[in-house]
Amino acid sequence: MVRRTKEEALETRSKILDAAELVFFERGVSRTSLAHIAEAAGVTRGAIYWHFQNKGDLFTAMFDRVVLPLEEIKAASVARSEPDPLGRIRDLCVLCLRDTATDARRRRVFEILFLKCEFVEEMGPVMARHQSAMREGLERIEEGLRNAMSKGQLSADLDAACAARVLHSFITGALRDMATLPGVFDVATNAERHVEAMLDTLRYSPALRTATPAKP
Repeated sequence: MVRRTKEEALETRSKILDAAELVFFERGVSRTSLAHIAEAAGVTRGAIYWHFQNKGDLFTAMFDRVVLPLEEIKAASVARSEPDPLGRIRDLCVLCLRDTATDARRRRVFEILFLKCEFVEEMGPVMARHQSAMREGLERIEEGLRNAMSKGQLSADLDAACAARVLHSFITGALRDMATLPGVFDVATNAERHVEAMLDTLRYSPALRTATPAKP
């Protein structure tokens, strides 16, 4: 009985997240209330409050569903035991772009984030969390690049901090472009080519070199 109750609670939570994703996409975040989501999910507002503190908490959980699968590859890129950290970074970038282009849920969520979310007062905590996640992401990318440098996959004089910002901007820019100009970029087909072009920039651009090579 306890197991069934737990399964039912997880099913309800998933139903609420599915409904929130669709309603946020249709109405925009600021114009969506918990009542709208409850109606779409076929539950009461009380059921939503049982699982989520507020709309911001619900939005964060919805976003995490498409972001968390990438964490395993991020962790691999920074592991000292990983023989091919640059390859893991490449996998991460390709997966992020190609999956967003081909997976309807991931594409909707990023479109909500980039085009249909106003970070007004009630969403302030969400904005703060998003900024924190971006800073952490930049740090992990830089750590992964330094790992690749230590294994000779990237030049020892690469400016890792600058390169991390360039790579991060490339990915977020591509995701935003997909949301803003759907159909213009055939990312599903060309994700690997685009990522390789970006990695070539890290490998060969004189603008990303430092005066003093990093120590291995």
